[in-house]
Amino acid sequence: MYSKFMPAMDKSLGALAHLLTKAENHCTAHNIDEQALLGFRLFPDMFPMTRQVQLTCDFGARTAARLAGVEPQSFADVETTFNQLQERIKAVRAYMADFKEADFNGAETRAIVLKMRSGEKSFTGSSYLQDFSTPQFYFHMTTVYNILRHNGVTVGKRDFMGA
Repeated sequence: MYSKFMPAMDKSLGALAHLLTKAENHCTAHNIDEQALLGFRLFPDMFPMTRQVQLTCDFGARTAARLAGVEPQSFADVETTFNQLQERIKAVRAYMADFKEADFNGAETRAIVLKMRSGEKSFTGSSYLQDFSTPQFYFHMTTVYNILRHNGVTVGKRDFMGA
């Protein structure tokens, strides 16, 4: 489970940091207030970019903890600048790096129960990773990418992939 999850999510969080750097540079080069991008939503009922970044980080951190069988660390959602979002990504990557491969022994069958608005949802570690957390992680990261593309930031697939 460790090898199926941790390296890919860490690489993707690095790519997310790279996307934010390109976004900040775009704002500087074009004299755009960073809040125009950070607060942008693809549609009114969607979260703004700042929240999309926070959720990408949360899904990475919470997945690592839950698969390791520990209570996830909470990260306060207080970021309002590119710099603060970069610090959050660094903090989440450092938190995730503290988990070792041995922490994931038995993760495939570990019972994971989430309290959701619609009630409790139960997973095995394997189904949690494959059917819930990985799609959520990449949904929010892709939404950040789409917000940037929509707003003219020069990013491409290689940026998203962390190449």
